[in-house]
Amino acid sequence: MAVQTNGSSDSFIKIPEIKFTKLFINGDFVDSISGKTFETVDPRTGEVIASVAEGDKEDVDLAVKAARHAFDHGPWPRLSGSERRRIMLKFADLIDENAEELAALDTVDAGKLFGWGKTMDIPHSAELLRYYAGAADKIHGETLKMSKELQGYTLREPIGVVGHIIPWNFPSNMFFMKVSPALAAGCTMVVKPAEQTPLSALYNAYLAKQAGIPDGVINVVTGFGPTAGAAICSHMDVDKVSFTGSTEVGRLVMQAAATSNLKAVSLELGGKSPLIIFDDADVEKAADLALLSVFYNKAK
Repeated sequence: MAVQTNGSSDSFIKIPEIKFTKLFINGDFVDSISGKTFETVDPRTGEVIASVAEGDKEDVDLAVKAARHAFDHGPWPRLSGSERRRIMLKFADLIDENAEELAALDTVDAGKLFGWGKTMDIPHSAELLRYYAGAADKIHGETLKMSKELQGYTLREPIGVVGHIIPWNFPSNMFFMKVSPALAAGCTMVVKPAEQTPLSALYNAYLAKQAGIPDGVINVVTGFGPTAGAAICSHMDVDKVSFTGSTEVGRLVMQAAATSNLKAVSLELGGKSPLIIFDDADVEKAADLALLSVFYNKAK
C-alpha cells in the first residue's frame, strides 16, 4: 500500500506494517475480553487497513483498574516533577524519531496529507509533550496571609484517573493535547481514540512505555463511543473526563458524569470553523480564511 505525499503522481510513501492493533492495558497489548474486533479503513479508498480490538465496558473496567492502581500505589504521581519532565522529554524524542511512521499511520487512517503530518502534526505533538514537560516541576500552590495566627496554604495535586476521548480529525495532536498535561500533573489515564483513527494512539502507547512511563499510567481502549466511551464517562473510579466532539455527545458525557460520581468534565464541542463577519471586515480575506479553516486537513 502506498500514500501520495504531494501533488505529483510519482511521489509515494510505502505504508509501514501495522504493528499494534490490540488494547493497551497496564503496559501490555491484549485482546478485548469479548475477542471482538472492528475494521479501520482508509477513507480515501474504503480499503481495510487492519482489524483492531473492540473494547467494551469490561475492558474499560480493566483499564481503569490498572490506572487506579498506578495512581494509588505506583511511582508516577510520587515522582518529582523534574523526573516526570525527564521521562516526558524522552517520550517526545521518540516521537521525533518515529515521525515518519506516525505521520503515515495518520495519513492512511484519517486521510491526512503525509507531508503535512510529517512536518506539522507530529512535530507539534512532540512539542506539546515538551511544553507540558516544562510545566511538570512548576506546579505551585500559594501561601495565604491569614487574619489570625494560623498558617494557610494551597497545594495542587493530581486529580486521579482521567478519561480522554479524542476525535478523528487530529489523531496525534489531540492525543497529546489531552495526555501531556495529565502526565505533567501526575495523573493516570484511559484514552479512547476515535473508532475511525485508532492506530497512532496505540503506537504512541508503545512509545510511552519505551520512554519509561510506568505500566498503568497510559491505557488505550479502542472501540466505539456508545460502549467504550460511555463506560469511561459513567465509571465510578474515573475522576475526570476530557471529551472533544459534538455538542450532542457532550451533553451525554455531562449526564453520565453527573449521574455517576459527579466527576469533573472538560468539553470541546461544536461545529467546524464558525466565523462572525462584521460590517467592516475584508470579506475576501474572511472567505479565504474560512476555506482554509474548513479544509485545513486537505490543504497543500
